[in-house]
Amino acid sequence: MKKEIKTKKEAWLHAVRLRTLPLALASIFAGSFLAAWKGDFRWEILLLASLTTIFLQILSNLSNDYGDTVHGADSADRQGPVRAVQSGLISLPEMKRAMYLFGLFSLVSGLLLLYLAVQDWKLFALFLALGLVAIWAAISYTSGKNPYGYAGLGDISVFVFFGLLGVLGTFYLHTLSFDPLAVVIAISLGCFSTAVLNINNIRDIESDQKAGKRSIPVRIGRKAAVQYNWALLVTGYICLIGFAILSDHVFSLLASLTWPLMMKVALGVQNAKTSAETDPFLKKMAISTLLWVILFGIGILI
Repeated sequence: MKKEIKTKKEAWLHAVRLRTLPLALASIFAGSFLAAWKGDFRWEILLLASLTTIFLQILSNLSNDYGDTVHGADSADRQGPVRAVQSGLISLPEMKRAMYLFGLFSLVSGLLLLYLAVQDWKLFALFLALGLVAIWAAISYTSGKNPYGYAGLGDISVFVFFGLLGVLGTFYLHTLSFDPLAVVIAISLGCFSTAVLNINNIRDIESDQKAGKRSIPVRIGRKAAVQYNWALLVTGYICLIGFAILSDHVFSLLASLTWPLMMKVALGVQNAKTSAETDPFLKKMAISTLLWVILFGIGILI
């Protein structure tokens, strides 16, 4: 049952969607743990990278609220939490102004991060370009004339930004170096983060179908989407085992303690009969992913 939003303050809190922030920080923590493992950890990089990521995630959440209302995915048929604009307490112009504000926050925070992390102007320009792409991706997922989330490209975006770029970019800003082993963990985390989005899309499959949002579950059907979910989790853990073997660091397998939790989530999604039954597993998968990162970090630092 959807929780009714009664005040504008509650509407803004729903729009920001605080529960999505821990998952957004997972890649920053993973890259920072890997940097600490290599002996090149910097607190200022962790703090500013985390702040920039929080601003980007909030920007993405606001943009999703705006875009899904405009394109019809946030209708009365939607089974997920009520959105802020949909509630009528926040207007579209107000939401658009908030998007501009958090886009500016992301840019300023990102520029300060790059100023402290890199001295070479070519590297600065490269990371600035990646940052601008991240801002564009956050806005264009469901907003604009041709939102890529409605074309079923959200999974690729999450895998890249919450996995590859999030982990490898953070690692590089700490160390100013590249390590192939970091790629393995970036792939692993990318799979888990994509699984979170996939569960979200499985929950919304019916309302997305009506709105013309061609997410992966809409394209391949619920049964295949559940199998895809299992494949993402198994791939993530295969990568973890690969990291342990290649790095000769058995304690990194401490992260495998989360496997029963993720199995329980996957089985829950598989057995759920309705969108309402699927919804709780979205939060559980996000928490399990963050816990995976924390246990992995503890393991490699032992």
